[in-house]
Amino acid sequence: MDTIMKKYNFIVLIEKDEDGMLVASVPALKGCHSQGKTMDELLARIKEAIELCLEVEQEDVFNNQFVGVQQIEVQV
Repeated sequence: MDTIMKKYNFIVLIEKDEDGMLVASVPALKGCHSQGKTMDELLARIKEAIELCLEVEQEDVFNNQFVGVQQIEVQV
């Protein structure tokens, strides 16, 4: 019996931390994040993390619609 694979598209947020590492997170999957030194490494790792999260949390997948990104300056 063949298994039908479902396709997903996820928004991945990518930031650079204070040490220069690239950090990716997937808002639609709680706790799904990874890091890498290069963009290629990061994308491979976050794809693997997404696959693992889907194996565990298939019921908790949100279908968020990307609206945009804003950078806001605040003085404290």
